Amino acid sequence: MNKVKNLKVYKGMLILVDMVNGFLEEGVLHDKNIKRIIPRQKELIKEAHDDGFIVIIVKDAHDKNAVEFKRYEDTKHCVKGTREAELVDELKLFEEMDDTISIEKNSTSFMEAPKFREIATEAENVEEVRLMGCCTDICDLNGAMGLANFYDQWNREVEIKVYEDAIATYNEEARGEYVRAAKLLMKQQGIKLVSKKN
Repeated sequence: MNKVKNLKVYKGMLILVDMVNGFLEEGVLHDKNIKRIIPRQKELIKEAHDDGFIVIIVKDAHDKNAVEFKRYEDTKHCVKGTREAELVDELKLFEEMDDTISIEKNSTSFMEAPKFREIATEAENVEEVRLMGCCTDICDLNGAMGLANFYDQWNREVEIKVYEDAIATYNEEARGEYVRAAKLLMKQQGIKLVSKKN
């Protein structure tokens, strides 16, 4: 799944966050409504490949006794090696494409996954990042904010775009306040919220 030889050649990166069965198909945190963003995500992945971007697929894959579960009221989800931690069937074909790297994370931020940090460091010529996936108010927010801070630390001018029409969260109506707050925080950090219409 890792056919990428030289990360320095890429000027752009697309990050697909946590589109796994544990959020879309089964388990305590799943919500089938998240599937509505898959068609737009497919378009964006194809566009990214056409634009010569590297595509990073991030999958929630927790240790059996992950401390995160306690913070989220014992919501054990996406345990490594289970079907919940696998990418949904509709997007699996993209894992096999060239210029794609698939990584796992054990926290709510892909920036804390050692493999992702390694990629972000080595892909030193990236000028634009496009981000999509779930969950808007948790993993998308934490990952985007962490990435913005990472680039600031190294004085790297990188435009980060979050595609509003390609992000979602579970139980979104009830979590509307969190979703709105997440978007405000990202905007405050200089992250651009974009969609097909703009």
